[in-house]
Amino acid sequence: MMPNFRSKLTDYLHVNAQPQHKYGHQPRLYALTRQIGEGLDYDDDVVFAACFLHDLGVFVGHRPEDPELLKKWDHVAYTSEKSPAILRETGFPEEKIPAVLEVIRTHQPHDEPQTMEATIARDADILEQLGAIGITRTLAKLGSDTRFITFTNARDSLQKTLDTLPGKLRLPRAKELAEPRIRTLTKFLMHLNDEAGENLY
Repeated sequence: MMPNFRSKLTDYLHVNAQPQHKYGHQPRLYALTRQIGEGLDYDDDVVFAACFLHDLGVFVGHRPEDPELLKKWDHVAYTSEKSPAILRETGFPEEKIPAVLEVIRTHQPHDEPQTMEATIARDADILEQLGAIGITRTLAKLGSDTRFITFTNARDSLQKTLDTLPGKLRLPRAKELAEPRIRTLTKFLMHLNDEAGENLY
């Protein structure tokens, strides 16, 4: 049976992950951590909680509505501030909260995780930006994210992802899982460029 804090966190994210398509990232991310972390020594409670809370600050209702404020928004700082109270309300073990905050603090590709939990979660978050899921998540942001105004913005972002993120993966299993995703993203960008030429816009 799922521990009570897990079901409560899942319920909380179902309500707060807005727009609705934002919710799928959390359970997919956690599922990836289970694959990456198989056979490794880490605290799965910490990883679960961090996976479900790490993007709280990017959700509508939590992030600023003003586009100019949104450009400067630090969603990690916001999430780190709000998460302890949320975790306590769910009955999450108090002594594990600092470890969750450490995962949240270092979950992005440019970060340098210092714990196994953070390393696993960061690798999983990188995998979520590759392959068919990475393509889908990027295109879903068109028109609702200040970084993605045109298809060209989305294409350029995906190309940058392909060029820079695979090399940031740390764990062997994550690198294995990345291989088919890298092939998918490579083929997509090749076909996109062939079909659109200079007229993607």
